[in-house]
Parts: sequence; C-alpha cells; structure tokens
Amino acid sequence: MTVSQLNRQARILLESHFDFVWVEGEVSNFAAPSSGHWYFALKDGSAQVRCAMFRNRNTRLRFTPGNGDHIRLRCRVSLYEGRGEFQLIVEHMEQAGAGALHAAFERLKAKLQAEGLFDEARKRPLPDSISQLGVITSPTGAAIHDILTVLRRRCPGIAVSLLPVAVQGEDAAGQIAAAIERANRWQREGKVHFDALLVGRGGGSLEDLWAFNEEIVARAIAASELPIVAAVGHEVDFSIADMVADRRAPTPSAAAEMLSPDQREWLQRLQALETSLVRLIRRKLNDANIQLSHLRTRLKHPGAQ
Repeated sequence: MTVSQLNRQARILLESHFDFVWVEGEVSNFAAPSSGHWYFALKDGSAQVRCAMFRNRNTRLRFTPGNGDHIRLRCRVSLYEGRGEFQLIVEHMEQAGAGALHAAFERLKAKLQAEGLFDEARKRPLPDSISQLGVITSPTGAAIHDILTVLRRRCPGIAVSLLPVAVQGEDAAGQIAAAIERANRWQREGKVHFDALLVGRGGGSLEDLWAFNEEIVARAIAASELPIVAAVGHEVDFSIADMVADRRAPTPSAAAEMLSPDQREWLQRLQALETSLVRLIRRKLNDANIQLSHLRTRLKHPGAQ
C-alpha cells in the first residue's frame, strides 16, 4: 500500500464513521488567502484541530472570525490526504458566548471609526419640525407601543408609518437594512414623504440586540439620505447603529420625545406670545390716540405749540 492509498482509506474511514458534528473552541492561526477559503485551528485548553471553511460556505456568514474568538462549528471530520492531516471541513459557523460578541463588536467599531462613519461632520441634522415619521421596528414589540403613546401625548398631528421588521434573530439585520433602503427609495421615487426615520427596539441581552451591531445595518444607516434617530435598548445599551445614526436616543420613548414638540408646551408659548402681542397692540393704539389728540388740538388752535 502506498502513502496515498493509506491516506485515502483513512479519509474514507473517518468520513464514513462520523456524521456532522458540533465542535466549540477558540480560533487561532486564522488565514484568509485570495482564494476566499478560510483556514484556521480550533483549540481548547489541551488540544487543537485544523479546520477549513471553503468560500461557498463562508460567504453566507455575516461576520469574519478572528484569532481569540470563541465559536461553534458544524462540520465534517476528514483528513487532508496531501499531508495526512486530520481536519474539520466546516459547513456552518456561529459565535459562541458574550465574549465573542464583545470582540466582534470592538472589531467592527474600530473598522467603522477608521472609515469616519462616526464623525459628527458627516451626520445629517434633524428637521426643525416633523410631520411624517417612518418607524422601523417590530410591529408587536413594546417599542412601537411606547413610541405611539409618546407621540399621541406630545404631538398627535405627526403621521407615523411603520416599516415592520424582525429586531432579533438570524434575519433581523437584513430586514432592518432593507427597510432603511426601502424608505429612502420610496422617498426618491415620490411614493411617500418622510421627514426622518426612527430605528430601534426595546431592551434585551447583548444577543437580543445584536442585529443593531451588524455591519449591514451600520452601512444602511450611513448611506441613508433621510436623517435617522437610533434608539436601541435602554440607557446603558450602546450599539453600532447608535454610533452611526445622526442622533442617538437612550430609549424608543426618548426618541419619540426628541422628534416631537410638546403640544402643551407650544400652546403655552403661543398663549404667552398672544399676551405679549395684545399688550404691544394696546400700547401702540394708546400712543396713536395720544398723537391723534395732540394733532386735533393743533388744528383747533393753529398757533399752539
């Protein structure tokens, strides 16, 4: 038996014995050559195994792993015949644990910051008044209820158009980005008018909020011609979407307040203006009456000074 024959039989034996398996570990020696394939080692505290994820699989992912990331792999056990190396052929990859998410967050944050996407100079100002507001959030979540409650109380004249999306889960980031792009396209085509967009959701864990940390959402916000207010989670939650958006609000309710004048406050201002205007008119009329009386006196007595 030749070495090639031995390696081939070993590969067939391995692949026939193992079905797809899930393996969890830390990435090291990550490489992404021009072929588009990914090669890396997956390790734990006492062992490691070589892994390959081919281009037709890794292009489906919404993140690129880095050394030190903790990941879970769905893979086939195999052997690379050319070098006789035991390896895993990766079919699917996902991030594992909050530590990996924080690392991915910091990588994307650094990347977008270097591109200037967080710069105040590129951000669009909010209009002085809002008459048409587009809201991109879940149709069933607490956020839309809070937004509508605030707007009805403060300024019921604002018309709200809901662009419903999933705000967590595998499809959420794509839906959010598509809704932002759709609102801008409708605006350009004259199908609808928006003064601004509100993008957000209520609170949750880092995993729950993760769609708003995806690059596809950040790019859609940055490319928007419409000004965008992001309101993701609670006061302590900061997402990539918050950093790219034109304005950040700590909660969806706060975003609604930011975008709406308080009707009662404006009525009080109008009443104060009315009072000032009445006083001014009365003073002008009084001055005019005094001047008119003086002119009448002069007409009766031309020589009078």
